[in-house]
Amino acid sequence: MTARFTRFILLAEMRTGSNFLEENLNEIAGVRCWGEAFNPVFVGHAGKVEMAGVTQAERESDPGRLLDAMAAQTEGLSGFRFFHDHDARVLDRLLPEPSCAKIVLTRNPLESYVSLKIARATNQWRLNDMTGARKAKIRFDSVEFAAHVDALRAFQLRVMHILQTTGQTAFYIAYEDLGDLAVLNGLAAWLGVEGRLDKLSDRTKVQNPGALSEKVENYDEMFAALGPTDVFDLGRTPIFEPRRGPAVPSYVAATKAPLLFMPVAGGPRASVEAWLAEIDGVGPEDLGREMTQKDLRKWKRQHPGHRSFTVLRHPVPRLYHTFCRHILMPGPGCSHEIRETLRRIYALPIPEGAPGPSYNEDSHKVAFLAFAAFAKGNLGGQTSLRVDPSWASQSSLLQGMVDFALPDLVLREDEAADRLAELAQSRNLRSPSFSVEPDPQPMPLSAIYDAEVEAAVKAAYQRDYMMFGFSPWG
Repeated sequence: MTARFTRFILLAEMRTGSNFLEENLNEIAGVRCWGEAFNPVFVGHAGKVEMAGVTQAERESDPGRLLDAMAAQTEGLSGFRFFHDHDARVLDRLLPEPSCAKIVLTRNPLESYVSLKIARATNQWRLNDMTGARKAKIRFDSVEFAAHVDALRAFQLRVMHILQTTGQTAFYIAYEDLGDLAVLNGLAAWLGVEGRLDKLSDRTKVQNPGALSEKVENYDEMFAALGPTDVFDLGRTPIFEPRRGPAVPSYVAATKAPLLFMPVAGGPRASVEAWLAEIDGVGPEDLGREMTQKDLRKWKRQHPGHRSFTVLRHPVPRLYHTFCRHILMPGPGCSHEIRETLRRIYALPIPEGAPGPSYNEDSHKVAFLAFAAFAKGNLGGQTSLRVDPSWASQSSLLQGMVDFALPDLVLREDEAADRLAELAQSRNLRSPSFSVEPDPQPMPLSAIYDAEVEAAVKAAYQRDYMMFGFSPWG
C-alpha cells in the first residue's frame, strides 16, 4: 500500500502553540518534526546553525539539500514548522506537492499578537512551569496590530489559493484544539501513520492563560479601536483545563426513591448523601454507589420518572474546603504527594505536618492565597501537576457529565435546603431536613475572608463566576 504522504509541513505563526504541537508530533511513532527548519535566523531551533548535517550556509544556498537530509534521517514521516517569514522558496516547492501533507495551525490573531508582545517584553518564549513565568502588560498599538493581521491574512490566502488550485486539502487545527488528545490522534490518522498518543506532552506550558483584560494595559482603548462587533471575542475567558469524563462511579442513587445525586468534586457531598439516605430511612452506606454506565442505564429503566441533580458550591468556600481537607491537613483525605510537591516546588507556606500553635489566621490567609495563585496557574495549563477534580472548575466538571447524562436540576449549596425539599415534594416523598456541612479545620473561612481572598479566587475561576453568575461570597 502506497503511503498517503511522504512528508509534512506545519504552517503556523509565532505564538500559536506550534512548539506544543511539535512536541506531541514527536511523541507519535513514525513522525518527526524538525522545528523551524527554514527560519532565516537559525536552523531548527534558536541558536542552532546546523541540522541533519546541513549548515545554515548550505541551506541558504540550496534549501532542497536540507529537505533531503531531514527525510533521509527520519524513520517515517519527516516535517517541520513554517511561518510566513520563512524561506519562501520552500513554500513555492512544497505547497503544490500533493505528497506533502499540510497542517494549518491557527489562533485568534489578537491573542497571538498580545502573546508575541509579552514574549518580546519578557524575553520568555517557552515555559516549562509556572514557577518560572515572567509577567508583563503590553500596550495595544492599532497600527502595529493591523500590520500583524495583514501579514497573517496574506499568508493564509496564499496557502488557501494554492491548495484550491491544485486540488488539495489541509488538516486545520485551532489553538484551542491542542489540548484535545482525540484531535491530535485524528491528525496522526490523517497523516497515515500507525502511531498514536497515549497522553499529551507536559513539557511546554501555557505562558499567559489569563483574559486579555489582564494582559493589555490600554484594554479600553483597544476595545474601542477594534469596534463594537468584538470579532476577536475580547470577553472570552480562555480554557486550558483538560476535558473531563462523566465520572459515573461518583454518582449516588437513593435506595428506593427515584433520585440520583451527581456530585461535583469539591462541592457538598456528605450533607446531600445524608439527606438522600434519610428519604428512604437508611444509612448513607446503603445508597447505590460505584455504578458503571451500564448499571446507571439499568437504574434509570427501573426507576421511571427519576430525577437527577447536582449541587454547586461558591468558588471561595469550595477552594477553601479543598485546601484545608486535601492539602493543609494531613490525614485520610489529604493528597500527600501533591501536598509535598506544592511545599517543595511551589513554596506553598504550610507546615511539614499538621498546623501547630504558631499557625494563626495571618499565616493561614497567606497560605490560602498562595494556593489560590497555584490553582490559577494550574487551571491555566502552567504546571506539571494534574488538575485535580477537587479544584477543577465546576463548569468543566458539568461539561464532562454531559458526555453521558445531564442533571435535570442544578442547585447551589446556599439554596439546597429549600430546593431539595421542593424536589422531594414533587415526587411525593418525605422531605427530611438538610444540614449544611461544617467548616473544615483548622478554622472557618470567615476568619480569613476579605476582598483580597475573593479577588484571588475569582482570578482563578473567572469562567465559573461568569457562567454561573456568582456574586462575592461575603
